[in-house]
Amino acid sequence: MSDDHALKGISAYDDVHVRTPNIDRIAAEGMRFENAFVTNSLCGPARAVVLTSKYSHINGFEQNVDGTVFDEGQWTFPKALRAGGYYTAIVGKYHLNSSPSGFDYWNVLVGQGQYYQPEFVENGERIVYNDTHVTDKITELTLDVLRHRAPGDRPWMVMMHHKAPHRNWAAPGRYLGRFHGRNFSLPETYFDDYSTRSPAPVRADNKVRDMYWSDDLKLDLGDGPDPGTGGDANHDAKGDYAALLERMTEEQRTVWEEYYGPLSRAFYGANYTGTALDVDKYQRFMRDYVQSVAAVDESVGRVLDHLEGTGELDHTLVVYTSDQGFFLGEHGFYDKRFMYEPSLRTPLLMRYPPLIREGGRVTDRMVLNLDYGATFLDLAGVTVPVDVQGESLVPVMRGEVGEGWRRSIYYHYYEYPSVHSVRRHYGVRTETHKLIKFYGDDVVDGEMCEMYDLVSDPDELVNLYDLPQYGDLRASLNRELWRLQEKYKDTTFNLTAGTPARIYNESYVEKWTKEKINYVMRNMELIGDEEQFLPS
Repeated sequence: MSDDHALKGISAYDDVHVRTPNIDRIAAEGMRFENAFVTNSLCGPARAVVLTSKYSHINGFEQNVDGTVFDEGQWTFPKALRAGGYYTAIVGKYHLNSSPSGFDYWNVLVGQGQYYQPEFVENGERIVYNDTHVTDKITELTLDVLRHRAPGDRPWMVMMHHKAPHRNWAAPGRYLGRFHGRNFSLPETYFDDYSTRSPAPVRADNKVRDMYWSDDLKLDLGDGPDPGTGGDANHDAKGDYAALLERMTEEQRTVWEEYYGPLSRAFYGANYTGTALDVDKYQRFMRDYVQSVAAVDESVGRVLDHLEGTGELDHTLVVYTSDQGFFLGEHGFYDKRFMYEPSLRTPLLMRYPPLIREGGRVTDRMVLNLDYGATFLDLAGVTVPVDVQGESLVPVMRGEVGEGWRRSIYYHYYEYPSVHSVRRHYGVRTETHKLIKFYGDDVVDGEMCEMYDLVSDPDELVNLYDLPQYGDLRASLNRELWRLQEKYKDTTFNLTAGTPARIYNESYVEKWTKEKINYVMRNMELIGDEEQFLPS
């Protein structure tokens, strides 16, 4: 697993930006999932979903904010595999503010982690690895587990979780300049004006044009302030960038400044303004991003080469994924969080010849990061608990999925108010349409809605929600949304259980209550579709 790896950053999905031959090998010799989605597009919550096979409102880890700690006492799939006889290990990013449980060996980054001279916690003991880069160190530690720690007489499950290509995209020295001079094509929606949309995307602080000039774009600001807001205008981005440089060895710092120094001077010499400035920021962001991706691809290649050398490759399920998707300039955005496609969709590639007998297979079935744990247990012959909310992907891998497979997915994002100012929202995505509802006590009528036809409008530019001719579609998506909330036991909106006043205002409660009662009574066949129940 990598962090914030967009589909357009993997050439098996789209080769417009970068080539990733080692990651692509998993797809070429295995299977590519075209419609893999996350349930909450944020680092920690997404990882908690993977471990527990349960939605955020069930596993309790809804946000990254300080004070949120993952409940290590609950069931996770590594615990189940370990109880079933597997040796289990995790190396790299964990980001759940807790000490991993269910692993024979764990060596994880402290918090978000540092790109240079990274600090880890190895089975409870803090260690700083000097004179190294985090991508290289995670790779070396993973190979050490495979070579020396995993016992030869037991099956094993190893999770290699990279920090890269997470912000601020600080690649190893040997990759700096790998894409120098490359002109990356702008997304067609880069200059989106958000017309027809709700105010949510307008108000979010996640625009490439507003990135920090120091920590994000690596520009020398001297004694001046950072003009960027970067998701939090009060954050000390210059301090973060200075800290990054201070962590480097003299040799690392020299390589860094030899590359970024001339780029910074060229920027000020060009004196960009307006559109030209916005485009230049995108080019700088993309060069740094794909440099980090290239280092991760090298890492994947080293692990595949090791498994091939030991003869284990064809007897091992190899999975490549990201904790969620990521915006690469679509709608002018970076980061994730929103339920829009670049953030909602996540890469998922699997290689396992005993089950995926022909390489290069592609499936368009809708799958969730919720499904990974159930899949691993199914393949290992370990019982999947009845309260697990995910589905095993084994039938999909075999190509034996019937008509009963899911045709819609449910999403819920919680972290607001917080960095990037992306409002809380929930929604439903079907094979052809999407409904998103942004909510909060400061929102007019309690919610702001967006609805898209993903067939005719894949870039999600035309909000259909308030157009009268789409009333039947709106009602249908609302019903499917409520069905999924009931299926996954999301009682956030169960008003009979009490209304959290800090989230809902009275007009929303009244509106929502009437709609929900109508839906429930139709399901109970107490009223017909043409009738409306209005509480007295």
